[in-house]
Amino acid sequence: MNISQLETLVTISKTLSFRKAGDVLNLTQPAVSAQIKNLEDEFKAVLVDRNHPVTLTDRGQVFLEHAEQILAIVEQLKQKLSDLNQVPQGHIVLGTTTSIAIQILPRVLSYFQDQYPLIKTRIVSMSSTQVLSSVENGTVDIGIGYLTDRSPQVETSILYYDTFQFVVAPRHKLASEKRITIGMLKDIPLIMLSPDTLGRRFVDRIFREYGLEPNKVMELGSSEEVKRMVELNMGAAVISKLSISSELRLGTLKMIPVNEFEVSHPVGVMTKTGRYVNSAMLQFLNDLKGMPEDQFIGSE
Repeated sequence: MNISQLETLVTISKTLSFRKAGDVLNLTQPAVSAQIKNLEDEFKAVLVDRNHPVTLTDRGQVFLEHAEQILAIVEQLKQKLSDLNQVPQGHIVLGTTTSIAIQILPRVLSYFQDQYPLIKTRIVSMSSTQVLSSVENGTVDIGIGYLTDRSPQVETSILYYDTFQFVVAPRHKLASEKRITIGMLKDIPLIMLSPDTLGRRFVDRIFREYGLEPNKVMELGSSEEVKRMVELNMGAAVISKLSISSELRLGTLKMIPVNEFEVSHPVGVMTKTGRYVNSAMLQFLNDLKGMPEDQFIGSE
């Protein structure tokens, strides 16, 4: 059975003629007859009384009711698929870091969901290194994180640049310093991000390059946790500059430039190469990439 056969039966029920049905459907009369015969053979039932005028049998009337329902569903499907090109809708799974999820996405998603209420978004929080692998294996539709690692299976686009900065509580012994060097951090108790974050990998690399061992007193999974411990003066930390904007404004943290940490790190959006991009993803990506850099206020 195919859609064309159903359309033919419905048309016959309206025109009461094989010839007229053929005219409506742009088919020859033998083609119309063949389609009805194939339906009857498949369902082992006589559906059409071929006397003049042509009418449907009792079984044909039952078949007609269901045929019309099937055609209505097909038409709804066509309309929905067409609507996807006009009114973006669908589901998006976003993979990103805890800090981005807390600080950046609420602003982005608030605007986006007001404009496109038919698009449903789910956020999965993970470390920056996990974002790339999650996009690769299709666990998430779109990833937002640091673009330090690359993969031929993932397409990327830079949204903004971030740096990692040394921060202390206002009453910390280094709080009065204007600028320091990596050597001055040799014995400073440090609250570190977990090893699977880019921030931690960056700090470890810089310390290794200068032959130093960080004085690690605590290891936490997110920048939010690290900031709270630093505010309590439990130690100093090296975390994203953009993630501490509100704390710097409120004066609960003090940022001290470290010469060796002044390296820019691109933060961007990731999608799997060759993956089908539905209208929801396309709209979100277009809006995200169109935002000016100063609209992004935080990252891991």
